Amino acid sequence: MTMTLADTRLTAAATRPALIWERACAVADLEPSWGEAALIRMKQIALFLLSPTEIYAVDHRDPHTEANVMARGIVGSKGDRPTIASPLHKEVYDLGTGECFTNPMLVLNTYETRVVGGYIEVAVESGLLKAA
Repeated sequence: MTMTLADTRLTAAATRPALIWERACAVADLEPSWGEAALIRMKQIALFLLSPTEIYAVDHRDPHTEANVMARGIVGSKGDRPTIASPLHKEVYDLGTGECFTNPMLVLNTYETRVVGGYIEVAVESGLLKAA
């Protein structure tokens, strides 16, 4: 049997976990260019408000040390790409893609965000447990 491109796309979509939107906090709860950690479905996520319409969410866990510290990282930029530097070893990650500029072996998980009614929502896998 030969798979077509359409079959391949359907198979890939079927194996991806379903995403749901979870409310993290009010936009007013965040300070510009300063990270905050949120517990969303039992997963620690770091949120960064760069402007009222530019909000990033990444794993709070540092991929290099596995310590939950990324919300305490240093916000910056590389060209027009916003970055976060780990507060422990200063690895620099792209906030949009999770790519590590200083060590290509490391990747920081990123999450989609949106603002609904003044609250930040983060897209997470539906299989994650909901916090009590």
